Amino acid sequence: MWETRSVQILVRLPRDLAAQAEEVQRTDPDFLSRVVLYGLTRRSIYRHLRGQVEREGLGVEESAEVSGA
Repeated sequence: MWETRSVQILVRLPRDLAAQAEEVQRTDPDFLSRVVLYGLTRRSIYRHLRGQVEREGLGVEESAEVSGA
C-alpha cells in the first residue's frame, strides 16, 4: 500500500474514554491504529477540500449549492 513508520502520540482524554482506549490498545492495537488512520485521513481530506473552496472564492453556502447538497 504505502510505506509506514511508527509515531508516538500523546493525547488528553476524559478518564472513561482514556480507559477504553487503553483497553483497545492492549487487546487490539491494530484496530486502534486503523481508527487513528481513519480520523487523520478524514481530517486531511476536509482540510484539502476546505482549502480548495477558499481558493476558488466560494463561501460555505455557495459550495453546498455547487455540490448539490
